[in-house]
Amino acid sequence: MLNILFLSHRVPFPPNKGEKIRTFHQLKFLGDKGHSISVLAPFEEDLELDFFKALEKQYCEMAVGIKLSNKLLRLCSGLIKEKALSIANFYSNDLQKGFDELLKNKKFDAIICTASSMAEYVFKSQWLKENPGPALLMDFMDLDSDKWRQYSERSGLPMKWVYQRETKLINKFELNIAAHFDACFFITDAEKALFSKDAPNNDNIFAIENGMDTETFKPATTPITSEQPILLFTGVMDYAPNVDAVVWFVENVWSEILAKWPEAKFYIAGMSPSDKVNNLSKHKGIVVTGFVEDILPYFHQATIFVGPFRIARGVQNKVLQAFACGVPVVSTNMGAEGIRCKNQESILLAATPEEFVDRIETLTLDKALSQSIADNALAIIHQHYAWEGVLAPFDRILNQAVTAKVKTPK
Repeated sequence: MLNILFLSHRVPFPPNKGEKIRTFHQLKFLGDKGHSISVLAPFEEDLELDFFKALEKQYCEMAVGIKLSNKLLRLCSGLIKEKALSIANFYSNDLQKGFDELLKNKKFDAIICTASSMAEYVFKSQWLKENPGPALLMDFMDLDSDKWRQYSERSGLPMKWVYQRETKLINKFELNIAAHFDACFFITDAEKALFSKDAPNNDNIFAIENGMDTETFKPATTPITSEQPILLFTGVMDYAPNVDAVVWFVENVWSEILAKWPEAKFYIAGMSPSDKVNNLSKHKGIVVTGFVEDILPYFHQATIFVGPFRIARGVQNKVLQAFACGVPVVSTNMGAEGIRCKNQESILLAATPEEFVDRIETLTLDKALSQSIADNALAIIHQHYAWEGVLAPFDRILNQAVTAKVKTPK
Protein backbone atom coordinates (compact mmCIF):
# COMPACT_ATOMS: atom_id res chain seq x y z
CA MET A 1 0.00 0.00 0.00
CA LEU A 2 1.27 3.46 -0.92
CA ASN A 3 0.75 6.74 0.87
CA ILE A 4 -0.22 9.20 -1.86
CA LEU A 5 -0.71 12.96 -1.63
CA PHE A 6 -2.81 14.72 -4.25
CA LEU A 7 -1.71 18.35 -4.46
CA SER A 8 -4.78 19.57 -6.29
CA HIS A 9 -5.41 23.04 -7.71
CA ARG A 10 -9.10 22.69 -6.78
CA VAL A 11 -10.86 20.44 -4.33
CA PRO A 12 -11.82 17.47 -6.54
CA PHE A 13 -15.33 17.20 -5.12
CA PRO A 14 -18.06 17.22 -6.15
CA PRO A 15 -16.87 15.86 -9.51
CA ASN A 16 -18.93 18.31 -11.57
CA LYS A 17 -16.42 19.81 -14.00
CA GLY A 18 -13.66 18.48 -16.23
CA GLU A 19 -10.50 18.62 -14.15
CA LYS A 20 -12.34 17.80 -10.90
CA ILE A 21 -13.93 14.74 -12.51
CA ARG A 22 -10.55 13.46 -13.67
CA THR A 23 -8.78 13.94 -10.34
CA PHE A 24 -11.71 12.55 -8.36
CA HIS A 25 -11.72 9.32 -10.35
CA GLN A 26 -7.95 9.00 -10.05
CA LEU A 27 -8.01 9.24 -6.26
CA LYS A 28 -11.09 7.01 -5.99
CA PHE A 29 -9.46 4.41 -8.26
CA LEU A 30 -6.24 4.41 -6.25
CA GLY A 31 -8.17 4.35 -2.98
CA ASP A 32 -10.14 1.33 -4.17
CA LYS A 33 -6.78 -0.33 -4.92
CA GLY A 34 -5.97 -0.04 -1.22
CA HIS A 35 -3.66 2.97 -1.27
CA SER A 36 -3.92 5.66 1.40
CA ILE A 37 -5.04 8.95 -0.19
CA SER A 38 -4.54 12.47 1.16
CA VAL A 39 -5.60 15.69 -0.56
CA LEU A 40 -4.26 19.20 -0.11
CA ALA A 41 -5.80 22.02 -2.12
CA PRO A 42 -6.39 25.78 -2.09
CA PHE A 43 -9.89 27.23 -2.01
CA GLU A 44 -11.49 30.66 -2.41
CA GLU A 45 -15.01 30.37 -0.96
CA ASP A 46 -15.82 29.15 2.56
CA LEU A 47 -18.65 27.00 1.22
CA GLU A 48 -15.98 24.78 -0.35
CA LEU A 49 -15.01 23.56 3.12
CA ASP A 50 -18.00 21.22 3.04
CA PHE A 51 -16.54 19.63 -0.10
CA PHE A 52 -13.30 18.82 1.73
CA LYS A 53 -15.29 17.28 4.58
CA ALA A 54 -17.36 15.14 2.21
CA LEU A 55 -14.27 14.01 0.33
CA GLU A 56 -12.48 13.02 3.55
CA LYS A 57 -15.54 11.23 4.90
CA GLN A 58 -16.13 9.10 1.82
CA TYR A 59 -12.98 8.74 -0.24
CA CYS A 60 -9.70 9.52 1.47
CA GLU A 61 -7.81 9.53 4.74
CA MET A 62 -7.37 13.28 4.84
CA ALA A 63 -8.54 16.29 2.80
CA VAL A 64 -7.21 19.68 3.82
CA GLY A 65 -8.04 23.04 2.28
CA ILE A 66 -6.20 26.32 2.80
CA LYS A 67 -7.84 29.57 1.75
CA LEU A 68 -6.23 31.72 -0.89
CA SER A 69 -5.58 35.42 -0.38
CA ASN A 70 -7.27 38.16 -2.42
CA LYS A 71 -7.18 37.23 -6.11
CA LEU A 72 -6.12 40.68 -7.31
CA LEU A 73 -3.19 40.64 -4.89
CA ARG A 74 -2.16 37.19 -6.13
CA LEU A 75 -2.20 38.29 -9.75
CA CYS A 76 -0.35 41.54 -9.01
CA SER A 77 2.28 39.53 -7.18
CA GLY A 78 2.67 37.34 -10.25
CA LEU A 79 3.23 40.38 -12.47
CA ILE A 80 5.78 41.89 -10.12
CA LYS A 81 7.68 38.63 -9.68
CA GLU A 82 7.60 37.76 -13.41
CA LYS A 83 5.53 34.66 -12.69
CA ALA A 84 2.87 33.21 -14.97
CA LEU A 85 -0.50 34.50 -13.78
CA SER A 86 -2.01 31.02 -13.75
CA ILE A 87 0.73 29.97 -11.30
CA ALA A 88 0.29 33.05 -9.13
CA ASN A 89 -3.47 32.53 -9.15
CA PHE A 90 -3.15 29.24 -7.24
CA TYR A 91 -0.21 30.09 -5.01
CA SER A 92 -0.52 30.71 -1.28
CA ASN A 93 2.26 31.17 1.30
CA ASP A 94 -0.04 29.56 3.85
CA LEU A 95 -0.55 26.52 1.65
CA GLN A 96 3.20 26.31 1.06
CA LYS A 97 3.72 26.20 4.84
CA GLY A 98 0.94 23.65 5.18
CA PHE A 99 2.45 21.51 2.43
CA ASP A 100 5.89 21.46 4.07
CA GLU A 101 4.39 20.78 7.49
CA LEU A 102 2.39 17.87 6.09
CA LEU A 103 5.51 16.39 4.50
CA LYS A 104 7.36 16.62 7.81
CA ASN A 105 4.61 14.81 9.71
CA LYS A 106 3.65 12.08 7.25
CA LYS A 107 5.77 9.97 4.93
CA PHE A 108 4.43 9.97 1.36
CA ASP A 109 5.54 7.58 -1.33
CA ALA A 110 4.23 9.81 -4.11
CA ILE A 111 2.98 13.34 -4.71
CA ILE A 112 0.55 13.80 -7.59
CA CYS A 113 0.10 17.38 -8.79
CA THR A 114 -3.02 18.23 -10.74
CA ALA A 115 -2.22 21.03 -13.23
CA SER A 116 1.16 22.66 -13.76
CA SER A 117 0.45 25.48 -11.29
CA MET A 118 0.80 23.09 -8.34
CA ALA A 119 4.42 22.29 -9.20
CA GLU A 120 5.33 25.67 -7.72
CA TYR A 121 4.75 24.21 -4.25
CA VAL A 122 7.08 21.31 -5.04
CA PHE A 123 9.83 23.55 -6.39
CA LYS A 124 9.58 25.92 -3.41
CA SER A 125 9.43 23.21 -0.75
CA GLN A 126 12.40 23.43 1.57
CA TRP A 127 11.52 20.04 3.02
CA LEU A 128 11.67 18.34 -0.41
CA LYS A 129 15.02 19.97 -1.13
CA GLU A 130 16.41 18.34 1.98
CA ASN A 131 14.38 15.10 1.71
CA PRO A 132 13.80 14.29 -1.99
CA GLY A 133 12.03 11.00 -1.29
CA PRO A 134 8.53 10.92 -2.81
CA ALA A 135 7.99 10.12 -6.47
CA LEU A 136 6.71 13.21 -8.27
CA LEU A 137 3.91 12.88 -10.79
CA MET A 138 2.34 15.71 -12.79
CA ASP A 139 -1.07 15.46 -14.40
CA PHE A 140 -0.85 18.35 -16.84
CA MET A 141 -4.24 17.25 -18.23
CA ASP A 142 -4.10 19.83 -21.04
CA LEU A 143 -1.15 21.61 -22.61
CA ASP A 144 -1.89 25.00 -21.06
CA SER A 145 0.84 26.88 -22.92
CA ASP A 146 -0.81 25.98 -26.21
CA LYS A 147 -4.20 27.03 -24.86
CA TRP A 148 -2.82 30.47 -24.00
CA ARG A 149 -1.29 30.64 -27.49
CA GLN A 150 -4.71 30.04 -28.99
CA TYR A 151 -6.17 32.78 -26.80
CA SER A 152 -3.48 35.23 -27.93
CA GLU A 153 -4.23 34.57 -31.59
CA ARG A 154 -7.90 35.45 -31.08
CA SER A 155 -7.42 38.52 -28.89
CA GLY A 156 -6.58 42.17 -29.35
CA LEU A 157 -4.47 44.36 -27.12
CA PRO A 158 -4.00 44.46 -24.17
CA MET A 159 -5.15 40.84 -23.63
CA LYS A 160 -3.07 39.65 -26.56
CA TRP A 161 0.05 40.75 -24.68
CA VAL A 162 -1.18 39.09 -21.47
CA TYR A 163 -1.79 35.79 -23.24
CA GLN A 164 1.52 35.92 -25.11
CA ARG A 165 3.29 36.50 -21.78
CA GLU A 166 1.41 33.56 -20.26
CA THR A 167 2.27 31.30 -23.21
CA LYS A 168 5.99 31.99 -22.86
CA LEU A 169 6.17 31.66 -19.08
CA ILE A 170 3.96 28.57 -18.82
CA ASN A 171 5.84 26.81 -21.61
CA LYS A 172 9.13 27.37 -19.77
CA PHE A 173 7.56 26.14 -16.53
CA GLU A 174 6.08 23.04 -18.19
CA LEU A 175 9.48 22.08 -19.59
CA ASN A 176 11.05 22.54 -16.16
CA ILE A 177 8.44 20.21 -14.68
CA ALA A 178 9.18 17.55 -17.30
CA ALA A 179 12.88 17.79 -16.43
CA HIS A 180 12.34 17.23 -12.70
CA PHE A 181 9.21 15.09 -12.28
CA ASP A 182 9.27 11.30 -12.53
CA ALA A 183 6.16 11.04 -14.73
CA CYS A 184 3.98 13.55 -16.57
CA PHE A 185 0.53 12.95 -18.04
CA PHE A 186 -1.61 14.51 -20.74
CA ILE A 187 -5.12 13.51 -21.75
CA THR A 188 -4.41 12.97 -25.44
CA ASP A 189 -1.63 11.51 -27.55
CA ALA A 190 -1.77 14.66 -29.68
CA GLU A 191 -0.84 16.88 -26.73
CA LYS A 192 1.80 14.42 -25.60
CA ALA A 193 3.36 14.52 -29.08
CA LEU A 194 3.18 18.31 -29.26
CA PHE A 195 4.86 18.75 -25.89
CA SER A 196 7.43 16.00 -26.49
CA LYS A 197 8.95 17.95 -29.38
CA ASP A 198 10.62 20.33 -26.90
CA ALA A 199 10.66 18.28 -23.70
CA PRO A 200 14.10 17.39 -22.28
CA ASN A 201 13.11 13.77 -21.69
CA ASN A 202 10.35 11.96 -23.56
CA ASP A 203 10.55 8.75 -21.53
CA ASN A 204 8.54 10.19 -18.63
CA ILE A 205 5.67 11.66 -20.68
CA PHE A 206 2.46 9.65 -21.04
CA ALA A 207 -1.09 10.00 -22.29
CA ILE A 208 -3.91 8.87 -19.99
CA GLU A 209 -7.38 9.42 -21.42
CA ASN A 210 -10.42 10.63 -19.55
CA GLY A 211 -13.00 8.05 -18.60
CA MET A 212 -16.74 8.14 -18.18
CA ASP A 213 -19.00 7.26 -15.26
CA THR A 214 -21.58 5.14 -17.05
CA GLU A 215 -23.58 4.68 -13.85
CA THR A 216 -24.31 8.40 -13.76
CA PHE A 217 -24.40 9.19 -17.48
CA LYS A 218 -26.67 6.82 -19.37
CA PRO A 219 -29.34 7.02 -22.08
CA ALA A 220 -32.92 8.02 -21.33
CA THR A 221 -35.32 5.12 -20.87
CA THR A 222 -37.80 6.86 -23.20
CA PRO A 223 -36.23 8.28 -26.39
CA ILE A 224 -37.03 11.85 -27.46
CA THR A 225 -39.29 12.03 -30.52
CA SER A 226 -39.40 15.80 -31.14
CA GLU A 227 -39.65 16.96 -34.77
CA GLN A 228 -37.98 20.23 -33.75
CA PRO A 229 -34.27 20.13 -32.82
CA ILE A 230 -33.59 20.43 -29.11
CA LEU A 231 -29.92 21.38 -28.90
CA LEU A 232 -27.68 21.25 -25.84
CA PHE A 233 -24.33 22.60 -24.72
CA THR A 234 -23.01 22.05 -21.19
CA GLY A 235 -20.06 23.33 -19.20
CA VAL A 236 -18.74 25.99 -16.88
CA MET A 237 -20.07 29.02 -18.67
CA ASP A 238 -17.54 31.66 -17.69
CA TYR A 239 -14.72 29.51 -19.13
CA ALA A 240 -13.44 31.30 -22.22
CA PRO A 241 -13.51 28.36 -24.70
CA ASN A 242 -17.11 27.55 -23.69
CA VAL A 243 -18.17 31.19 -23.94
CA ASP A 244 -16.53 31.53 -27.35
CA ALA A 245 -18.23 28.35 -28.57
CA VAL A 246 -21.82 29.24 -27.68
CA VAL A 247 -21.52 32.92 -28.66
CA TRP A 248 -20.13 31.95 -32.07
CA PHE A 249 -22.87 29.37 -32.55
CA VAL A 250 -25.68 31.77 -31.70
CA GLU A 251 -24.28 34.61 -33.77
CA ASN A 252 -23.54 32.48 -36.83
CA VAL A 253 -25.89 29.48 -36.81
CA TRP A 254 -28.95 30.02 -34.65
CA SER A 255 -30.95 32.34 -36.93
CA GLU A 256 -30.76 29.76 -39.74
CA ILE A 257 -31.90 27.03 -37.35
CA LEU A 258 -34.91 29.12 -36.34
CA ALA A 259 -35.73 29.83 -39.98
CA LYS A 260 -36.05 26.09 -40.56
CA TRP A 261 -37.57 25.16 -37.20
CA PRO A 262 -39.32 28.12 -35.48
CA GLU A 263 -39.86 26.13 -32.27
CA ALA A 264 -36.27 24.88 -31.95
CA LYS A 265 -34.61 25.12 -28.55
CA PHE A 266 -30.98 25.58 -27.52
CA TYR A 267 -30.18 24.87 -23.88
CA ILE A 268 -26.92 26.24 -22.49
CA ALA A 269 -26.61 24.43 -19.18
CA GLY A 270 -23.87 25.09 -16.68
CA MET A 271 -22.68 27.11 -13.73
CA SER A 272 -21.44 30.71 -13.67
CA PRO A 273 -22.69 32.02 -17.03
CA SER A 274 -20.86 35.20 -18.05
CA ASP A 275 -22.71 38.34 -19.14
CA LYS A 276 -22.07 37.39 -22.77
CA VAL A 277 -23.71 34.02 -22.21
CA ASN A 278 -26.65 35.40 -20.23
CA ASN A 279 -27.31 37.90 -23.02
CA LEU A 280 -27.86 35.00 -25.43
CA SER A 281 -31.14 34.22 -23.67
CA LYS A 282 -32.60 37.31 -25.37
CA HIS A 283 -32.76 35.27 -28.57
CA LYS A 284 -35.87 33.24 -29.23
CA GLY A 285 -35.56 29.61 -28.21
CA ILE A 286 -32.36 29.96 -26.16
CA VAL A 287 -32.38 28.94 -22.50
CA VAL A 288 -29.41 29.76 -20.24
CA THR A 289 -29.92 27.69 -17.11
CA GLY A 290 -27.04 28.68 -14.85
CA PHE A 291 -26.09 26.09 -12.23
CA VAL A 292 -28.22 22.94 -12.21
CA GLU A 293 -28.22 20.28 -9.51
CA ASP A 294 -28.52 17.46 -12.03
CA ILE A 295 -27.36 17.78 -15.64
CA LEU A 296 -28.70 14.37 -16.71
CA PRO A 297 -32.29 15.53 -17.49
CA TYR A 298 -30.88 18.07 -19.96
CA PHE A 299 -29.08 15.31 -21.85
CA HIS A 300 -32.23 13.19 -21.78
CA GLN A 301 -34.39 15.92 -23.33
CA ALA A 302 -31.86 16.84 -26.04
CA THR A 303 -32.03 15.55 -29.61
CA ILE A 304 -28.52 16.82 -30.51
CA PHE A 305 -25.47 17.95 -28.56
CA VAL A 306 -23.49 20.70 -30.28
CA GLY A 307 -19.76 21.28 -29.75
CA PRO A 308 -18.86 24.42 -31.74
CA PHE A 309 -15.40 24.71 -30.20
CA ARG A 310 -12.87 27.06 -31.76
CA ILE A 311 -10.48 27.17 -28.77
CA ALA A 312 -9.73 23.85 -27.12
CA ARG A 313 -7.10 21.49 -25.79
CA GLY A 314 -7.52 17.94 -24.65
CA VAL A 315 -10.63 15.79 -24.50
CA GLN A 316 -14.03 17.42 -24.01
CA ASN A 317 -15.75 15.54 -21.19
CA LYS A 318 -19.07 17.04 -22.23
CA VAL A 319 -18.82 15.23 -25.58
CA LEU A 320 -18.11 11.94 -23.80
CA GLN A 321 -21.10 12.60 -21.55
CA ALA A 322 -23.31 13.12 -24.59
CA PHE A 323 -22.01 9.86 -26.07
CA ALA A 324 -22.76 8.04 -22.80
CA CYS A 325 -26.28 9.49 -22.71
CA GLY A 326 -27.06 8.36 -26.25
CA VAL A 327 -27.28 11.89 -27.67
CA PRO A 328 -25.84 12.35 -31.19
CA VAL A 329 -23.12 15.00 -31.41
CA VAL A 330 -22.31 17.64 -34.02
CA SER A 331 -18.92 19.18 -33.29
CA THR A 332 -15.87 20.87 -34.70
CA ASN A 333 -12.68 18.83 -35.01
CA MET A 334 -11.46 20.47 -31.80
CA GLY A 335 -14.44 19.11 -29.88
CA ALA A 336 -13.65 15.61 -31.09
CA GLU A 337 -9.89 15.80 -30.49
CA GLY A 338 -8.51 12.79 -28.67
CA ILE A 339 -11.83 10.91 -28.68
CA ARG A 340 -12.06 7.50 -30.36
CA CYS A 341 -14.82 8.53 -32.74
CA LYS A 342 -15.20 8.57 -36.52
CA ASN A 343 -16.96 11.17 -38.63
CA GLN A 344 -20.26 9.96 -40.12
CA GLU A 345 -20.25 6.88 -37.89
CA SER A 346 -20.24 8.03 -34.25
CA ILE A 347 -20.17 11.82 -34.64
CA LEU A 348 -20.86 14.43 -37.30
CA LEU A 349 -18.12 17.02 -37.78
CA ALA A 350 -18.71 20.60 -38.90
CA ALA A 351 -16.48 23.64 -39.32
CA THR A 352 -18.60 26.40 -40.88
CA PRO A 353 -22.04 27.75 -39.99
CA GLU A 354 -23.43 26.14 -43.13
CA GLU A 355 -22.02 22.76 -42.13
CA PHE A 356 -23.50 23.00 -38.63
CA VAL A 357 -26.93 23.75 -40.10
CA ASP A 358 -26.57 20.89 -42.57
CA ARG A 359 -25.51 18.35 -39.92
CA ILE A 360 -28.28 19.40 -37.55
CA GLU A 361 -30.82 19.16 -40.37
CA THR A 362 -29.55 15.69 -41.30
CA LEU A 363 -29.92 14.36 -37.76
CA THR A 364 -33.32 16.01 -37.29
CA LEU A 365 -34.82 14.59 -40.49
CA ASP A 366 -33.08 11.21 -40.60
CA LYS A 367 -34.08 9.49 -37.36
CA ALA A 368 -32.45 6.21 -38.32
CA LEU A 369 -29.09 7.88 -38.91
CA SER A 370 -29.43 9.86 -35.71
CA GLN A 371 -30.03 6.65 -33.75
CA SER A 372 -27.14 4.90 -35.48
CA ILE A 373 -24.72 7.74 -34.65
CA ALA A 374 -25.87 7.69 -31.03
CA ASP A 375 -25.65 3.90 -30.73
CA ASN A 376 -22.14 3.78 -32.18
CA ALA A 377 -20.97 6.54 -29.84
CA LEU A 378 -22.46 4.76 -26.82
CA ALA A 379 -20.67 1.54 -27.83
CA ILE A 380 -17.37 3.46 -27.90
CA ILE A 381 -17.95 4.63 -24.32
CA HIS A 382 -18.51 1.11 -23.04
CA GLN A 383 -15.59 -0.35 -25.01
CA HIS A 384 -12.94 2.27 -24.32
CA TYR A 385 -13.88 4.75 -21.58
CA ALA A 386 -14.69 2.82 -18.41
CA TRP A 387 -12.55 4.41 -15.67
CA GLU A 388 -11.17 1.08 -14.47
CA GLY A 389 -9.58 0.37 -17.83
CA VAL A 390 -8.53 3.94 -18.55
CA LEU A 391 -6.65 4.30 -15.26
CA ALA A 392 -4.89 0.92 -15.26
CA PRO A 393 -1.77 2.45 -16.92
CA PHE A 394 -1.86 5.30 -14.37
CA ASP A 395 -1.59 2.81 -11.51
CA ARG A 396 1.21 0.92 -13.27
CA ILE A 397 3.26 4.05 -13.99
CA LEU A 398 2.75 5.29 -10.43
CA ASN A 399 4.07 2.05 -8.96
CA GLN A 400 7.03 2.03 -11.36
CA ALA A 401 7.92 5.61 -10.39
CA VAL A 402 7.78 4.81 -6.67
CA THR A 403 9.87 1.66 -7.12
CA ALA A 404 12.48 3.52 -9.18
CA LYS A 405 12.65 6.26 -6.57
CA VAL A 406 13.30 3.75 -3.80
CA LYS A 407 16.05 2.05 -5.81
CA THR A 408 17.76 5.24 -6.95
CA PRO A 409 17.00 8.01 -4.46
CA LYS A 410 18.25 11.43 -5.47
